[in-house]
Amino acid sequence: MNFQYYLPVNLVFGRGKADLIGEKAASLGKRALIVTGGRSTKESGLLARTEEQLKKEGVSSVLFDRAEPNPLTTTVYEGAEIASGEGCDLVVALGGGSSLDAAKGIAFQAVNGGDINEYIFGKKVSDKALPVLAVPTTCGTGSEGNGFAVMTNPDTLDKKSLRCSAIVPACSIIDPLLMTTMPKPVLASVGFDALCHNMDAYISAISQPLTDIMALEGIRLAADSLIKVYKDSQDLDSWEKLCLASTLGGMVINTAGVTALHGMEHPVSGLKNAIHGKGLAALAPSVYEASIKGSPEKIAAMSKILGGKDESDFVDRIKNLIGELKLMETLGDMGIKETDVPWLTENCMKISAASIANHPVVFSREEIRDIYTKSI
Repeated sequence: MNFQYYLPVNLVFGRGKADLIGEKAASLGKRALIVTGGRSTKESGLLARTEEQLKKEGVSSVLFDRAEPNPLTTTVYEGAEIASGEGCDLVVALGGGSSLDAAKGIAFQAVNGGDINEYIFGKKVSDKALPVLAVPTTCGTGSEGNGFAVMTNPDTLDKKSLRCSAIVPACSIIDPLLMTTMPKPVLASVGFDALCHNMDAYISAISQPLTDIMALEGIRLAADSLIKVYKDSQDLDSWEKLCLASTLGGMVINTAGVTALHGMEHPVSGLKNAIHGKGLAALAPSVYEASIKGSPEKIAAMSKILGGKDESDFVDRIKNLIGELKLMETLGDMGIKETDVPWLTENCMKISAASIANHPVVFSREEIRDIYTKSI
């Protein structure tokens, strides 16, 4: 048994921990760029609450509220320019995974400059970034627990992650009380993403003992809590479980990576700006059906956690969950046409080669093309 595990993540987890935003920020810097989306953190009061806490702790702040779903590299450039121009020495990320990813990209770009795509595709490397304080308001991407920042290049429509340890948040505050106002469709999408992160990492060819332990627990926690909070938004015990599942999912993919499911979804949301969790749900049955032969023991273990008996009914359990969460949209419903399949296939091979290689069945171009077509 040989493996290496390194993930310098500082998690502050629990109900009410958002009251520590100001205190934790003050330990990281004196002038913060607050990165968030345009609406939800304002409506919930979290943005005003954060600004007040920062001021109380002597941290000045500048607002960048243009983080969009599936954040663009151009958005990262805009935010980084403001951070540099305003002399910010800290980035505070408030919101869902897209806001966190945009913030991490901005923290990196503000220090390194140049073409961020060169870092995304590994042509350049850097271990420097501004410190990030991450405060997630959705429980899905796990961005608070890893060194990934997914963004889309609007010129090429490549959706790919910047990966480096410098953008692992210096501190992440995970407060389940911030999650309870999520609309049900958003919860369904992000919760399914959290489950899929753990499943991807568990079946990955580069998984290892520690990621297996965490991923299995993440799957168990998500399976136990997702439908409960979907039905009852006031079930705080289940919210805690789902938040932990999400964070574990982010942590395990940092080491074990994602596999074909995420690798195939990124071209979909890159091309059509689709909601990531819905894209995963549209692809999951066909991807998993073609994967069982590559890892029957692990897929059997996941099936049992989801209420099945072995690998033979895993796809049925996934379909059942997708139905309960009302995530039944197809790729066709998201605007994908059969004429898009060649582009999706080639883009998948371009941006997700590692994810495809990590999958328990290494799909050929033809198999990838068939899965996309079946999912329309």
